[in-house]
Amino acid sequence: MAPKKYYAVAKGLKPGIYDNWPEAKSQIDGFTGALYKGFPSRKEAEEWMKNPVLKRIPFSAIPSENAGGDSKPKDGEITIYTDGGSSGNPGPGGYGVVIIHEGKAEEYCGGFRLTTNNRMELTGAIVALRNLRHKDKPVTLYTDSSYVVNGITKGWAEKWRKNNWIKSDKQPAVNPDLWGELLDLIKPLKIKFMWVKGHAGNIYNERCDELAVSSAKKPGLPEDKGYKG
Repeated sequence: MAPKKYYAVAKGLKPGIYDNWPEAKSQIDGFTGALYKGFPSRKEAEEWMKNPVLKRIPFSAIPSENAGGDSKPKDGEITIYTDGGSSGNPGPGGYGVVIIHEGKAEEYCGGFRLTTNNRMELTGAIVALRNLRHKDKPVTLYTDSSYVVNGITKGWAEKWRKNNWIKSDKQPAVNPDLWGELLDLIKPLKIKFMWVKGHAGNIYNERCDELAVSSAKKPGLPEDKGYKG
């Protein structure tokens, strides 16, 4: 399937329809609450602009290249998307989660009044695995955080824990509370962590971003007790 060629930006620096991703991206980078979506034709983009909402669609309808590789879930497997971020880093932050299993999607989100991007990326993965209903099934978790993916797949977090949360450069590892919980959660699972390019047209990555951003804006957010400023 050919990649999407039109990008509708409903909320951004300059709303409109763009025929290339770099130009569209320049309208949403740094714009809080940006709303946008990719389409294979200008007509579809124009129709969406009349009522710009992100509607969840069956995962089978999403081209695999949108997630980087073959990301469509196989029978009997669970697919998870997570995202997180903060405004100001540190600042108010939020996370978003979508768990897909047997054609159904569950969403989770939350936020804190003072936290960091990396803490929210980790929290998204943790919340997803805390709420995993079928721990006996294979799991693939997609995130646009290289920090999370590398920390697990390259064994960094496990090495930090074995060394009392001291890194190879003799500096303290950051976020040991969250890394420790994530390591405990994945231990009994058959799970793969995969990096996915953010803001590249994958509707579930976009949905997680939307959940994270909206959560960070809510009033009365709780304290992130693990954050050490």
